[in-house]
Amino acid sequence: MNAKMSTPLHQLQARGVSFLAPETCYVAPDVNPGRIAPGVVIHPGCRLSGAALSVGAGSVLGAEAPVTVAECQLGAKVHLAGGFFERATFLDGFRAGSGAHVRPGCLFEEGASIAHSVGVKQTVFLPWVTAGSLINFCDCLMAGGTGRKNHSEIGSSYIHFNFTPHQDKATASLIGDVPRGVLLNQPAIFLGGQGGLVGPCQIAFGTVIPAGQIWRGDVTEPGRLVAKVAFRSTLNMPYDPRQYHGVRRVLRNNLAYIGNILALDLWYRAVRAPFMRCEPFAAACYGGARQRLAEILEERVSRLDELSDKVGQSLALGQPNPAAAEHAAFVAAWPARQAALARLVAAREETPVPPAVGDLLARLPSGDYLAAIQGLDPAQGQRLTDWLMQTVSQTLALGG
Repeated sequence: MNAKMSTPLHQLQARGVSFLAPETCYVAPDVNPGRIAPGVVIHPGCRLSGAALSVGAGSVLGAEAPVTVAECQLGAKVHLAGGFFERATFLDGFRAGSGAHVRPGCLFEEGASIAHSVGVKQTVFLPWVTAGSLINFCDCLMAGGTGRKNHSEIGSSYIHFNFTPHQDKATASLIGDVPRGVLLNQPAIFLGGQGGLVGPCQIAFGTVIPAGQIWRGDVTEPGRLVAKVAFRSTLNMPYDPRQYHGVRRVLRNNLAYIGNILALDLWYRAVRAPFMRCEPFAAACYGGARQRLAEILEERVSRLDELSDKVGQSLALGQPNPAAAEHAAFVAAWPARQAALARLVAAREETPVPPAVGDLLARLPSGDYLAAIQGLDPAQGQRLTDWLMQTVSQTLALGG
């Protein structure tokens, strides 16, 4: 075989991967042709790279505009219409419109989708969660809904605000949760278009936030329509961005987020693994998903560490502050909390599955993961929720 015919692109063609205009595409030398399924369709102008790249059967890349796909894992029938995708994992049936900007740390589960011109980073969508167009939605986990016709929705022109005037990013938001959301039986959440969420928030299942609303705060009661005036009066006052106010809610919501990511990682290890490890492209997605969750955990702990430093700097200003005692307690307790979080993260591979849960999981029908989970009766589902809630509660307890 001559040098030209030994390139990864030509090896992919020999495997049955369809390049509609191969002369316009680039396949990096580190791409493993065996990780791209025969029958995958690649439109003109696409660029593929990364030894970890895996593309499952029936997937289509670049149907609307060129795509760059680096170190990603795609399940079956994933459609990336156009844009940039790096170190992200997409399970079966995910769809992205053109103009996407998907940065590292993203995990999109079955049937989730984003329309055109959506930017995400460190973002997790459970099955069927749908984002409209012209959205920036970084550092969030969203769940809710029972199928394609009953899904959680982010309206077009929506923003998750994840950077504070203090210049920290301890702002991840939990929209729904993992212990109930993974059962695929919870009411959908609706975030109306031309709106925004100021992180870190916790939003309950069944929440409806109407269009045009910038929401600050948590929604803890499920099934509520919520809206409020942004500011009760005009603001024009001195402000020092170095000065922090209360951090108790920020800490609680960050610990809740970390606990939910740990719970989702446990769910993958104990529940998802048998469904995903039996087929090579699904197995690649399993490995990718757990890698994404590990990256999110590292990011969230580092952001809390950064917050501790900044709160300490705020204290050092010596300015009068009603929250000074709270700040001092937070900074003093952070080293021990950080060490405890590190132990939880490190121990997740060894976290035992209770016998009653193991027996339940052993009886799940094989094959169709979504059908198996939605076939659980209420008592079985509650047992799994209670099990996952132990991980969340253990993490929240670190807040004191």
